[in-house]
Amino acid sequence: MGDKKKTGLVLTGGGARAAYQVGVLQGISIILREAGWQPERNPYDIICGTSAGAINATTLACYADNFQEGLQKVVQLWEKVTAEQVYRTDSLGVMRSGAKWLSLLSFGWLLRKWRANPPNSLLDNTPLVTLLNRILDFPRLDAALIDGALHALAVTASSYSAGQHITFYQTEADIEPWERSQRIALRSQICVEHLLASSSIPLIFPSIPIYCNGQRQYFGDGSMRQIAPISPAIHLGADRVLVIGAGRLTEQQRDTSTFAQYPTLAQIAGHALSSIFLDSLAADIERMTRINATVSGLTKEQRTKTPLRQIDMLVIAPSERLDEIAARNVHSLPGTVRMLLGAIGATEARGGALASYLLFESSYTCELIGLGVNDALARRASVLQFFDMPEMATLAHEDALKAG
Repeated sequence: MGDKKKTGLVLTGGGARAAYQVGVLQGISIILREAGWQPERNPYDIICGTSAGAINATTLACYADNFQEGLQKVVQLWEKVTAEQVYRTDSLGVMRSGAKWLSLLSFGWLLRKWRANPPNSLLDNTPLVTLLNRILDFPRLDAALIDGALHALAVTASSYSAGQHITFYQTEADIEPWERSQRIALRSQICVEHLLASSSIPLIFPSIPIYCNGQRQYFGDGSMRQIAPISPAIHLGADRVLVIGAGRLTEQQRDTSTFAQYPTLAQIAGHALSSIFLDSLAADIERMTRINATVSGLTKEQRTKTPLRQIDMLVIAPSERLDEIAARNVHSLPGTVRMLLGAIGATEARGGALASYLLFESSYTCELIGLGVNDALARRASVLQFFDMPEMATLAHEDALKAG
């Protein structure tokens, strides 16, 4: 990296689907180590995350002074995760949130006592607070930014109160906040509340209050209204960006014979969440590709007259449908949660999309990690080219042949 390019990492949203991201990062780490990269060295100067991707991003950022240690932390987190670490799965907790919410949805207008204190969400994610406080080391993050092991961290959330999409960023560099239509950036000290807000899936998890400019605003999942998920990395100075998606960017036409019935509530909800989490990323990738093509055709003089610049981009996304993997593993959810989700059709094959976001169980997440590793290894040449390491890779390969 003698050219001093700043490398950005963009981790998108997707609930439990975010386990795929750490598999990709693990695969890339294997490729880089084999090419001679020091495992402790952080490959990503700028790390940006949204929704569950914000949790992965912040964990990695906290260990930017020893990237391999941070990667192991986040891999172990997803390998051993259980639903009860993320949201309440006990009968009382499910009754207080999910069952009450569904009852209100069905005939809440008859229950006067709920008008003053309605349920806030389908699931109660208070256990996630304990999990985040256990795995994150914010003083270490501050030190990494001061020492230069990390250039910037950004976490994005959506304000229900202001109707704006807000990127909270932390850096020691002199980077002014930016503002675009319906989206702004605020320099902040990233904390647990930002992660809870960014990962608060609409209707599924409760909104989170955060004080912005002296006013309390309620926030939800950062993937909502996120029309340019790659933008924060570029604003923070990235010259090249690795984007890891949480869903297939080009969906093949599926067999609709099993989906010909009237859609269940879970099927509709899963479709809506996929639109929130996946569509904006695909559109932004297309936009970046067009911008790169336009800039590459300009003369040097023309480039000085435009704010646009060419950004090297590598995109890695699942090669398989994650909703189908979820449908195979939905039985691993706790019985209380299966009963709740079964009431809206999420345990059926056609409800797999919704289940794929809520299936925080190791049988599912380990399968996603394995898929991520394989997808990354399949892109070995692209990864080495992205990091400008083809010569090192050739030498490492020759040494391995000699050793053999």
